[in-house]
Amino acid sequence: MVQLVRAGVGVRTVARRFSVSTSTVTFWVERARGQRLDRVDWQGRRPGRAWNRLNTGQERRIVRLRQRLRHSALGEFGAGAIRAQLQRSSKPVPCERTIHRVLQRHGVLDGARRQRRAAPPKGWYLPAVARGAAELDCFDFIEALKIAAGPLVDVLTAKSLHGQLVDAWVLEHASAQAAVDCLLRRWRRDGLPAYAQFDNDTIFQGAHQFADTVGRVSRLCLALGVTPVFVPPLEHGMQNGIEGFNALWQAKVWQRYRVADVDELRRRSARYIAAHRARHAAHGIAQRRLVPPRFRLNLQAPLRGCLLYIRRTDEHGAVNLLGHHWLVSIAWAHRLVRCEVDFDRHRIRCFGLRRAAPVQQPLLATFVYERVDKPFQGVTASAKQAAVAHAFRSAGGAAPRTPRKSHG
Repeated sequence: MVQLVRAGVGVRTVARRFSVSTSTVTFWVERARGQRLDRVDWQGRRPGRAWNRLNTGQERRIVRLRQRLRHSALGEFGAGAIRAQLQRSSKPVPCERTIHRVLQRHGVLDGARRQRRAAPPKGWYLPAVARGAAELDCFDFIEALKIAAGPLVDVLTAKSLHGQLVDAWVLEHASAQAAVDCLLRRWRRDGLPAYAQFDNDTIFQGAHQFADTVGRVSRLCLALGVTPVFVPPLEHGMQNGIEGFNALWQAKVWQRYRVADVDELRRRSARYIAAHRARHAAHGIAQRRLVPPRFRLNLQAPLRGCLLYIRRTDEHGAVNLLGHHWLVSIAWAHRLVRCEVDFDRHRIRCFGLRRAAPVQQPLLATFVYERVDKPFQGVTASAKQAAVAHAFRSAGGAAPRTPRKSHG
């Protein structure tokens, strides 16, 4: 043992090889410190048994009792069953943990330990993001926060995966148009990422009841050359970054202060966001493109670029995407897939995803997708009010007064 430790082998490795404790290895290493091995007094005092350790007879009895219970009619021979049997004949009785250690020390346990794998890298489902060659901005809503003497508000939050750039916008009326305005403000200030990640909320994705629907937020991303990524919120790990920031914002802003109105909440939030950005400025900012200076969103423009959807297949290996049912692979049932909707090449490609092997993402299926460029149906409340007012004026009447509310 001492020779192996002196050769550079770890104490724990030596202890496992000789089936002794690490304290035993350490004792003999200290006994031989500074001496040649042939001159060490190996006949000196050896480490004794712990005062509270079971004696050899008790340990052997536990092992024999396990073998007998294993072939009993009930078939229960774990530490709990052994302790229950010992309580009938002897006192005091060791606890279940002590019995388990006795069984482990004698090597009679036949259960396999759980194999724990290392967590995949951040953004593992997007190869460029996982390599650190592309940036990903995550967006999410904190819904229905009630100000004591004020209205219900929603908070749109944002966080970049690598650069730690965070944002939070307090909105009295959450809508797709408000989300577009917030995204444009962020990207004009910080630059454009390669990907923008959202959940399946209708504000981000668009209406779910119509097939081939591409919402306002997706059209903004595609017009700017940013690839939208829609991930299911219940999948572990994909929304951890933005969900963690949501909890942090609520703890440090919403629950920390008692605000009187929306304006005060916005001031508190802006102060915290500025402090958070200053704190994490050392992380650096990944390469981001600038927004064109004269950019204006045209919602009726033809779609260009790619949309990404992370989906889990059903028992038949199929996914529901854009209002259609696509059979990916019967051999990939109940597994994750990345569906790339390419509007330029009119196709959908599905790649298999596995957390245990994040680098291996095989192409499972390719579908032809000919989407008809139907006009965008969503209009803002202001445009709708203007149209109604124009119709009333043309008819010679007064324009009706409607509440100011934005519909995405």
